[in-house]
Amino acid sequence: MSSASLSRRRLLLAAGFCAVGASRAVGAPLGPRRLKLLNANTGETFEGPYRDADGPVPAAMADLAVLLRDHHANAIGPVDVETLDFLADVMAAAGQTQATVLSAFRTPETNAKLATSAFGAAEKSQQLLGRALDVTFDTRLPDARTAARNMARGGVGWYPRSHFLHLDTGPLRFWERDGSGLDLLLIGGGRRPPTVAERLRRLHNLAKSQAHARPAEAPKPP
Repeated sequence: MSSASLSRRRLLLAAGFCAVGASRAVGAPLGPRRLKLLNANTGETFEGPYRDADGPVPAAMADLAVLLRDHHANAIGPVDVETLDFLADVMAAAGQTQATVLSAFRTPETNAKLATSAFGAAEKSQQLLGRALDVTFDTRLPDARTAARNMARGGVGWYPRSHFLHLDTGPLRFWERDGSGLDLLLIGGGRRPPTVAERLRRLHNLAKSQAHARPAEAPKPP
């Protein structure tokens, strides 16, 4: 085994890599699966197969763990291959070849900081488990939303004004937020959907959120 392969395997172990078996009945992939992703926060990209006939590809999952890390803390977390399958199926249904990732794994520390910032954070987010992605596409985002809901494989949040889609493999629930502060929870699982403030955090970095929290400078006397 090469040193590069060994380091990738160690990375997977350190990240708490989570692989879901290929025997999953709903949406089980048939053969190799590919993804093309861009991380909007870091500019990093991934393109290639992440799963083959035998299951998740270790080297690819290691690369994805880095791409989907908490960039605020530069911390690598778990990667749920079932969530990747969900995204790949939604992309195929909407005719998309690339997804831009706005948010993925988040550490408890980052979550706690955001909870006290102007942007807020849900206490029990699927991001903490590496089981959620906030993504956007150049075109046909409403079609992707419809396809994701029809698959009924977890949480689907729709944010038309902010132009992104939340996908997770947690409890089945659908919600929509139009940016006016009103939640439209279509299927409830006993959990409140993430707030608009949390979703908007995907479009800003932590430094910007801290700048928002600073009081404005008092005007100088004439």
